[in-house]
Amino acid sequence: MPLVTLLTDFGTADGYVGEMKGVLATAAPLATLVDIAHDVMPQDVDGARLAVARYWRRFPAGTVHLVVVDPGVGSARAALAVESDSRFLLGPDNGVLSPALLVPGARVVALPTPAHASATFHGRDVFAPAAARLALGDALDALGAPFSDPVIRRTPEPVRRADGAVQGQVITVDRFGTLVTNLLAPRGGTVEIAGHALTLARAYADVEEGELIALVGSSGLVEIAVRGGNAAEMMRAGRGAPVTLRSPSTSLLA
Repeated sequence: MPLVTLLTDFGTADGYVGEMKGVLATAAPLATLVDIAHDVMPQDVDGARLAVARYWRRFPAGTVHLVVVDPGVGSARAALAVESDSRFLLGPDNGVLSPALLVPGARVVALPTPAHASATFHGRDVFAPAAARLALGDALDALGAPFSDPVIRRTPEPVRRADGAVQGQVITVDRFGTLVTNLLAPRGGTVEIAGHALTLARAYADVEEGELIALVGSSGLVEIAVRGGNAAEMMRAGRGAPVTLRSPSTSLLA
């Protein structure tokens, strides 16, 4: 039984997600529809890209991932279908599908826009019908023409400074207000952000309620949180905020 997942910034109050599901259920009635989320911040392509990176390979081979965060809908931007690591992804050509596009061997086609398609709702009129076809077993090449130059967004790389510390930044803020950085810390160390120096802990339970904590999250990246609170609000920090990681050895020298 085919799986189709949905990630959008549509919310659930206005019926837009329901319209897409209606198209999918009509064209591919045996498909199982899985809601990943519909509360991505409006038009937040990078936030959606990072969400896609977390889940798309967690689903079995053959899964069809429908991703519609599309501030450029109705413009000249392409509509894409991607086959990568035995899974399919559909979405606008704005970088939201980058996690799959960066995998060697990924294949991409551009979806045609039907004459009847709304210029403001390609999720319903372009992407959902194509997702249904893939769920029914159509080949990627049957959906459109090969597309050779998709937009790819990359997470900024941290930089090692002359003093041995690693300079990074906050790349996203989750719904708990946790600041997720682009830093890796396999050997521990100290995290500096907004005037705070935090020794990396193992789990939220290592600090008291309301205290700041730095730890390595489930994605493998360094995160700054408040146990039972909101670090973004407490620190008045968000995406792009600078963060420094000092390894145990550089911490001793600082």
